[in-house]
Amino acid sequence: MSDPFTVIHHEKIGSTNDEARRLAQQGAAHGTVVHADEQTAGRGRLTRTWFSPPGNLYLSILLRTGQPVARTSQLSFVAALAVADTVEALLPRQIRAMVKWPNDVLINGAKISGILVELVDDAVIIGIGLNVLEAPSNTAYKTTTIVANGGIASVDGARDILLDRLGLHLAAWQAEGFGPIREQWLSRSYPIGAEIKANVGGQSLTGHFAGLDPDGALLLDTEQGRQRIVAGEIVAAGG
Repeated sequence: MSDPFTVIHHEKIGSTNDEARRLAQQGAAHGTVVHADEQTAGRGRLTRTWFSPPGNLYLSILLRTGQPVARTSQLSFVAALAVADTVEALLPRQIRAMVKWPNDVLINGAKISGILVELVDDAVIIGIGLNVLEAPSNTAYKTTTIVANGGIASVDGARDILLDRLGLHLAAWQAEGFGPIREQWLSRSYPIGAEIKANVGGQSLTGHFAGLDPDGALLLDTEQGRQRIVAGEIVAAGG
């Protein structure tokens, strides 16, 4: 495990992000990690509930990067790369993890992880859920787990790999900026030109994937021209 992280473990908690927020407001140090075996009030993006039974990885990392607030959204891409690396380390060698804007990690088109980035005063909290043994079945999208793809992992082992990879990508982001992170992320995402459908402010928008702009916004080529999407999500993709 990377030295910068200090793990606080809970058997059961409401939300690791909420606990990390409380600790941040009390002045907790950079690298504080809240890890829980189970969450009773886990949440994802857009106030969605996050399925949180025992057997999966739930943790929130408190960061004090000293970077401008405008760069906060870039940390979801940093985290996605760390999760993708972790997933591949735990699965058979031929299986590759894919990333989907803005912050999902997929295996064969099924969601295996979610990431939630929140700003608390001068700190950033990255919440990560990784399906190791269990996945929700009542979702509008496909889900999967490490075990379902032939992987063998303990939750603590997955946590240690994840924090190691996050430490490496975070250091690269601090030293080299978003450019290299963006390029690595794009190499794991849809090919340029792929037809995708995005949900933007409750409206459906279809076009062709044109990559990310230098700040991480989604670029979508539509009949009306190139659209720059700051908030929303990709909901479907074709060839």
